[in-house]
Amino acid sequence: MRTRLLLPLLLGIVTLATSPPRANAAESPWDLAQLSKAPAHEWLVKDGPMRALTYTGLPFQGKPSQVFAYYASPATLSPATEATKKYPGVVLIHGGGGTAFKAWAELWAKRGYAAIAMDLSGMRPEEADPNKRTRIPDGGPDQGHPAKFDTIRTEDITDDWPLHAVANSILAHSLLLSFPEVDKDRTAVTGISWGGYTTCIVASVDSRFKAAVPVYGCGFLEQNSCWLGEFTKLGPDLTKKWVERYDPSSHLSRCTVPIFFMNGTNDFAYPLDSYMKSYDAVSKTAKNIRVQIKMPHGHGVGWEPKEIGLWVDQQLGLGDGKALATCTAPVLADGKVTAKITHSLPVKAAAFNYALPGEAVNKREWKSVPATIENDVVTAPAAEAESDMWFFTVTDERDAMVSSPVAFK
Repeated sequence: MRTRLLLPLLLGIVTLATSPPRANAAESPWDLAQLSKAPAHEWLVKDGPMRALTYTGLPFQGKPSQVFAYYASPATLSPATEATKKYPGVVLIHGGGGTAFKAWAELWAKRGYAAIAMDLSGMRPEEADPNKRTRIPDGGPDQGHPAKFDTIRTEDITDDWPLHAVANSILAHSLLLSFPEVDKDRTAVTGISWGGYTTCIVASVDSRFKAAVPVYGCGFLEQNSCWLGEFTKLGPDLTKKWVERYDPSSHLSRCTVPIFFMNGTNDFAYPLDSYMKSYDAVSKTAKNIRVQIKMPHGHGVGWEPKEIGLWVDQQLGLGDGKALATCTAPVLADGKVTAKITHSLPVKAAAFNYALPGEAVNKREWKSVPATIENDVVTAPAAEAESDMWFFTVTDERDAMVSSPVAFK
């Protein structure tokens, strides 16, 4: 008989588009005390630049599941590296249609990190063609819509994909922390799309991380996202149940891990209104945001921005110590829009971006105009009268860009 509970390792005159944290959010279904124990693992490839392994995840369909992962560090890339050196660690969470990406782990290893990139769909990439995936023995739930949404129809939560995705990401962190070459006080998590969604929850549950970067993914999905049809099929009662258990909006108010949100103005899956509500739900820790005009959606383009590494380095006390700039919410008054900035390096450019009138939030055209900078205040003429969304972007001399929160009329 399958359990109905997660048992220990059975387990101005403008406003921001924000909402208060969810009222009466359901208790977290993840047992951090149990998930903080390093899972059993087996090395499949234990030599060479890129290692491969499986580790034990939450039980699936009544029996233990296995999770495939790649692992790399400066020591695996270069055997001559000092053996006693400790490296910061990072957990890499793929999005829908993705898998454990060898290139992603290698990218972070070259940055000086011990990186683990796991597959959260019960599969592994094929060596001959990383774009092809094969089911692994005893793999967990796949990442299709039924596993993500329809399982909420039963009281048994043990096979729900969101439960497994978050738990198995935390277990990857616990495994990473057990490796002797990893600095246990300096770890981070980042994810793309559904991985960004998962990162939001993981950072809200696992306070051992020192930095988080969700790319695209956010909460408030039942209010606006590309999955509105799924919630229509569930109906209001099951939607409420899903939101309370698995939507990041029900967990982000607990987040104490410094978090850097990154998205595009026209993302097809995670629109800016839901994104800004998710950003606003974080109130107990440092946060920053980067909104890019028409940022493409994908894994490679999602992990590429230099600001991800700069934010993680900043929070872990690494690199040159030069923090990313920050920009306050825009204020509209007397025909001008202003915001205050802080910066550790000279700011070489600032822009004011506003949406032209239209229907769907994520299908608008955007205009950008230069903004002036004086005494750490950015200023631009007010947007066209019909515009109802706008924000500033600020770029430092490293070409590292951040934005203000997006304001809505």
